[in-house]
Amino acid sequence: MTLDPFVVAGAQLGGDGASEHRLRPLGKSGLQIPALAWGMWRLEGETGPARKLVETALDAGLTLLDTAEIYGTQFAEAERIFGRVLADAPELRQRMVLATKGGIIPGVPYCSSRDYLIAACDGSLKRLGVEQVDLYQVHRPDHLTHPAEVAEAFSRLRDAGKIRAAGVSNYTVAQTRALMAHMDMPLASLQPEFSALAIDALYDGVLDLAVEADLAVLAWSPLGRGSIATGTGLPRAAEVVAELDRIAAREGVSRTAVAYAWIMAHPARPVPIVGSQQPARIVEACDALKVKLNRADWYAVLTAARGAPLP
Repeated sequence: MTLDPFVVAGAQLGGDGASEHRLRPLGKSGLQIPALAWGMWRLEGETGPARKLVETALDAGLTLLDTAEIYGTQFAEAERIFGRVLADAPELRQRMVLATKGGIIPGVPYCSSRDYLIAACDGSLKRLGVEQVDLYQVHRPDHLTHPAEVAEAFSRLRDAGKIRAAGVSNYTVAQTRALMAHMDMPLASLQPEFSALAIDALYDGVLDLAVEADLAVLAWSPLGRGSIATGTGLPRAAEVVAELDRIAAREGVSRTAVAYAWIMAHPARPVPIVGSQQPARIVEACDALKVKLNRADWYAVLTAARGAPLP
């Protein structure tokens, strides 16, 4: 029996040859985001090379740019570098959905109190040189803060015009539900770790909640913390890579493109956050939009990730 393939996240080619991603909603925020995003956790160096990376991502259609106050070789260094890029080329701001995160403090390590989140967002705005970010996210859950306090911080930031939408990163289903129960605005997004080597989100209810509550999913570390690129590191890497390589050879794309496509195939429509700091790799990521997977392909990768037959 031959299964009909389903197209993963299709793309269209514009007149300049750049991939135009099929946009999808950022939850119920009213914002639209692309099928792939670009993340800045490793952004470093001078303004010129950093600007080239930003422009490469935007030109390739990765118009959701994700950073955080903790990112960089030093605290907030990535935001400062990105802020210099925007100061050098302010017109770029109009081409992106700008997302950042707060709530991790070296040595603490987590704080999501109302006052801290408001101050952290203000710090991010100052470093970025903007008056508003499109998406502000709590980076990791703080067990010592009541969710009503987090909700109040989001409301105050929205009312002050400092954020357009709010999201969370690394929250459990229960933590997300508790927060949503206190919010007076729709939660826009979840940011879990999700890849062919990190499949917990398939089983812990995070992706199911995203479908149920109409939340966008931003998948961090979509290459399994680099193990999919190298074929080593995390458990099951060699087995998963073998399946990805089989599909990549058939589709005429790179292994990493198939890895992104595998994530994007889920009905929650997860958006992989591409972390590469190499322009060619950022462009190459768009090949994921060309990949066609059938169910047998997708489940073969999952079986390899599990290391055991499916029930």
